[in-house]
Amino acid sequence: MHILLDTGPLVALLNKRDSYHGWSVEKAADLRPPFLTCEAVLAEAHFLLQGTRQGRRRLIDLIDSGKIELTGIVAENLDRIGELMSQYANVPMAFADACLVCMAERTNGTVFTIDGDFRVYRKKKDKAIELIIP
Repeated sequence: MHILLDTGPLVALLNKRDSYHGWSVEKAADLRPPFLTCEAVLAEAHFLLQGTRQGRRRLIDLIDSGKIELTGIVAENLDRIGELMSQYANVPMAFADACLVCMAERTNGTVFTIDGDFRVYRKKKDKAIELIIP
């Protein structure tokens, strides 16, 4: 089973002050790494961790440790990512969210998120995305 890691729990894992820190740590402990994610999630997390002591360094360390694996989803799936963002423009869908939905379509993975918008998003053929969500 592929676990697709979204920005929210990733930041929460690295920031003890985050309101989802405890939940994210507990859920991550029950899951088997490596977690898959994309460059867009990494960029969002890097930005959000700017005020967290050593947060950005620990983010890179997680990738170096092999617990998080980056996928190159964007280059090969830019058209599908654009379709998803257009389809969910009313939400609106973030670029990173579109990448994760695309990854879920490709891997049949489960998205580890705190973002309720993933309850709205669907894979092709209107299939629900499996979620790990509070």
